[in-house]
Amino acid sequence: MLGLGKTTLARKVLNDPQVEYHFFTRIFVSVSKDYNKKEVLLSMLSTFIKDIRDRNMSVQELVAKVRETLKYKYLIVMDDVWDIKAWEDLKDAFPDYNKGSRVLITTRQESMAKRAATKTDPYLLRFMTIEEAEELLRTKVFNENECPEKLQPAESRILKKCGGLPLAIVVTAGILRNDPENEKWWENVAQKSLSMDELDSDSQKQLVDDLIRRSYDNLLHVYKSCFLYLGVFPEDLEIQVSKLFQLWIAEGFIPQIERESMEETAERCLRELVDRNLVMVRQRTLSGRIKTCLVHDTLRDFCKRTAKAENLFQECDVGTVSSSSRRLCCINSHFSSYISNQQSAQNVRSFLSFGLEETTLNRHLCSDVFKQFKLLRVLDILSIKLPGTRFPTQLLNLVLLKFIAICCELTVLPRKMSSLLNLQTLVVHTTSSTLDIQADIWSMTKLRYLHTNTSTILPKCLEQSPGGENLQTLSTVSPESLTKDVFKRTRNLKKLGICGKLNNIVEANGESSLFDCLCELNSLENLKLYGDDVSSKLLALPQAHKFPPRLARLSLHNTSLNWDYMSILGNLQYLEVLKLKDYAFKGDYWKTKQGGFPSLKVFFIGATDLTRWDAKANDFPELKCLILKQCKTLERIPSDFVHMKKLEMIKVEHTKDSVVSSARRIVQLQLEVLLQQKSKKTSPVKLIVYPPEY
Repeated sequence: MLGLGKTTLARKVLNDPQVEYHFFTRIFVSVSKDYNKKEVLLSMLSTFIKDIRDRNMSVQELVAKVRETLKYKYLIVMDDVWDIKAWEDLKDAFPDYNKGSRVLITTRQESMAKRAATKTDPYLLRFMTIEEAEELLRTKVFNENECPEKLQPAESRILKKCGGLPLAIVVTAGILRNDPENEKWWENVAQKSLSMDELDSDSQKQLVDDLIRRSYDNLLHVYKSCFLYLGVFPEDLEIQVSKLFQLWIAEGFIPQIERESMEETAERCLRELVDRNLVMVRQRTLSGRIKTCLVHDTLRDFCKRTAKAENLFQECDVGTVSSSSRRLCCINSHFSSYISNQQSAQNVRSFLSFGLEETTLNRHLCSDVFKQFKLLRVLDILSIKLPGTRFPTQLLNLVLLKFIAICCELTVLPRKMSSLLNLQTLVVHTTSSTLDIQADIWSMTKLRYLHTNTSTILPKCLEQSPGGENLQTLSTVSPESLTKDVFKRTRNLKKLGICGKLNNIVEANGESSLFDCLCELNSLENLKLYGDDVSSKLLALPQAHKFPPRLARLSLHNTSLNWDYMSILGNLQYLEVLKLKDYAFKGDYWKTKQGGFPSLKVFFIGATDLTRWDAKANDFPELKCLILKQCKTLERIPSDFVHMKKLEMIKVEHTKDSVVSSARRIVQLQLEVLLQQKSKKTSPVKLIVYPPEY
């Protein structure tokens, strides 16, 4: 039965602290009905190897790579397996070294489960008891297991009709949240709901679909298109929220509201869909914001059907595409075939391709791509590499474009690209080590989001160019490009990434023309400084008042600073997340200055040669999460961390045993203190260790 919670339960098992402790390698991979062996293997490997899709490996090579990766004790969840052939085809990739490794499969097919099971019978999920269903409904509606007495009669009838099916309960909860304290509204929902117990299997599915329809109908108009649009993404894909927001904005779904950026409006829309239980949060940032989200298969099917009926979008791999379709999305490898078939695209406003295997487009098809889409506003073909090192000039004729995401081998974005005056989002992934933007982006007044995966050289600001004020994100940019004129144009920047040779941006005495400009960016919240090699050592850091005044997230990478400069970062009043990656600081001893880091919640230290670290609890009064990764010389975590009242998690990865022991000691002592105080909090700190001890 759909919606019983198979995937939810499997994820809970995978992420349970005790399971995390026992399995060094844990992987969740979606198989789905349209099984693709190469994509499953790539998905597994991409957890560990970021560039695996760029290597063009054969299936046999990928199998060997998976077996090599699974050399430690592992747990793999294969979600949504429909056919025994998929399991038979994949199981050779999972080595058995008699270390206690496990593979957990979820499936709707009982016959498949019985054939795949070796030593245990399949676990058949039951429907919820009335007590469990009641707790789930109340938690989803009221965020706690309580319900006002006046609503309980209607609640009982609603739960009885849901029949203990978790999906039906959470979707109904989303409807009730529309007016959670209104007795008449609860009565209305109870009266109009059909009873799950009285229906056969097909009718039960139809009932769930009707519940989704009711929840959808109660959405504000602006949220409806945003929700349906989620159907363009492939099944079980974790959707990057930052990209989703830019797509919503480019598609025109997000209105401009006074005193609120469109990104903030988009975030509010997503939170509403999450609150209605129409969207699941999959990952959060270290600071707690939604990073990736996911749509349940049943909800995604509803989005696709409704979107097609309303002519919102259509998939290219479902047969003949309607000539009136305004938005098309290509799944798997249908991109080239669609272009080759020369199907009519005169009305298409958006084209999104999610090729599961990255391919390079044939050179002779490249020009055809852009000839067919004369009215195109959104072009997302990041999954397909454009051939050659020259920018496809035909793309410049698509003057209505608002969103471009391309993968290429470019070293230069030409001047003629300045003609795309409607462009809001530009994402360029290139194999080149640098990217020279010769196009006058400062004349592109609507540009909001510019992201590249390499150090980018910006064009000079011309006095007659009126743009730049709408830029929210600029990443990643060479430090040489960041002149005073650039900062004058980008007063509203919220995120800035700088990558390149950093040794000249701050003088030895702390003076810096770059930071003189940065401190005037009152909206900047996220700053990243990435050195490109060992010569990128920062000579110093400027004083705290030279940093952006509202800086909340700071990442340093390969900057080789002396630990004494940490006292400057400790004076940043609003800093919540600090990431020190790959020798951001060097030296064997660090003593934290008293009273620093007043707002810091997340602290990450990557590869470092630090040996001794002395700190007091009041040096990090708000710290919730400490992450130590590749700190191979560090002797221990400061013992005073036991007195940190807000600490929730310590994660250590590839550190000395003495660091792990000190972490365990902190957890144990905190627990003893809480028990003595008879505190309700019985699990003081979550400890995660990689690799785990056997």
